[in-house]
Amino acid sequence: MKPQGVLPYVVETTDRSDGITAHAGLPLVLETMRGLGLDAVIRQHIRVRERERGYSEARKVEALVLLLASGGECMDDIEVLRADLGLCRLVGALPGADALRTFLYEFHDDNLIREAQAGRAQDQVAYIPKENAALQGLGKVNVELMRRVAAQGKNTRATLDHDATIQESHKREAQFHYKGGRGYQPSVIYWAEQDLVVADEYRDGNVPAGMNNLPLIRRGFASLPGTITEFFFRADSACYEESVLKWLANPEREGGPKGEIGFTISADMTPELRKVCEAVPENSWELAEDRTHETVHCAEVEFTPGNWSKDAKPLRYLALCIRAKQGELFANGSATRYLALVTNREGRPVELLRWHWQKAGTIELVHDVSKNELAAKVPPCGRFGANAAWFRLSLITYNVLSALKSIALPSDLGNARPKRLRFSLFTIAGRIISSGGKLILRIAAEIEHRVQLIAARARLSALRLEWSTA
Repeated sequence: MKPQGVLPYVVETTDRSDGITAHAGLPLVLETMRGLGLDAVIRQHIRVRERERGYSEARKVEALVLLLASGGECMDDIEVLRADLGLCRLVGALPGADALRTFLYEFHDDNLIREAQAGRAQDQVAYIPKENAALQGLGKVNVELMRRVAAQGKNTRATLDHDATIQESHKREAQFHYKGGRGYQPSVIYWAEQDLVVADEYRDGNVPAGMNNLPLIRRGFASLPGTITEFFFRADSACYEESVLKWLANPEREGGPKGEIGFTISADMTPELRKVCEAVPENSWELAEDRTHETVHCAEVEFTPGNWSKDAKPLRYLALCIRAKQGELFANGSATRYLALVTNREGRPVELLRWHWQKAGTIELVHDVSKNELAAKVPPCGRFGANAAWFRLSLITYNVLSALKSIALPSDLGNARPKRLRFSLFTIAGRIISSGGKLILRIAAEIEHRVQLIAARARLSALRLEWSTA
């Protein structure tokens, strides 16, 4: 027989492939969702079907999360999972691409777009549409998911990190963003201690990052479980606006937890603030970091923005002096540049600066993972609400995988990114047989030893019992 390829084996096809699966570990994603009782939560909050036939809303959300967790980047990729008949024996039949696409369209409402456009000021171009009932329901599903995961750890501290990200798109409905391309610019709030996304808001690319952030921030804090007693917040200069600062600084804030919220926010470098930074005596600067091409020094400065109430507690301003090393210059031709933070926290400036910098390893990592490994960077269509739902589903998938790692998987997979989970766990090969009316999945003993699939399933089963009796 003439060889088929370089290696000495032959590929043959079969009409009967439901006895094997290339995704033997992927059902853990579905077991995590059902272990947390999300199927019931989805049924409660998302209702878009006009007739009680076909796949339920819960089943479609589950299919989309499975798709994103497995590495799919578009609706048509669900056909890869549907073609794995062995997987479908384990998780049940999956809806097709057309059904999922139609489902996503239900999260869009043209009337809300027109309403937002009509509500703009005469000199205003950008707007943020309201969410329809289905999209709000998807947000409620994520909040309940987050709270149920947090209940497993009894955490009492919450540091919420806020950041926006650019989602590139060449669809004609996409708007130009500040970097010159086209797309969308959603904002996300992330709970650092729990590795969970607590809230998000989808926005067109032309919406300034600093536009009306307080409603999302309030929603983020309102979503936290009642067990939280310590509250913190970190953000870049998009949140350096009067309404946000006054809300965070007010212990009797409306629509949020009472008491202190310790925060650090990057400040806009106004000409007035720059003069204050430039006037800092040389011996007042404290070295914060010595980098390859530059040094970063920090000092506290006296500064009060012009719109800050005299009756309000004054905020602290921390100046950063970044100096290029000998022979180096910044892009503007200068050897020195200044940045600043505003905070209400006590402590040494350098310690607060380093705490603020930790945001780069939290919310910015979430953007990286969700966009590059969970398909958040690929808007599925030109409909704003459908794209918002797709983005939110990618964040829900992030949370489901975070829950799977913290609740069920061995510790060496505790920090695994989705691509590692796929390589180590989701794409395990398995053989499926029926015996005594039961489905049996057989995997290699060495692989089971490494990923502890049986123990993970037992933990998720106990979790399901907990929520079913709650």
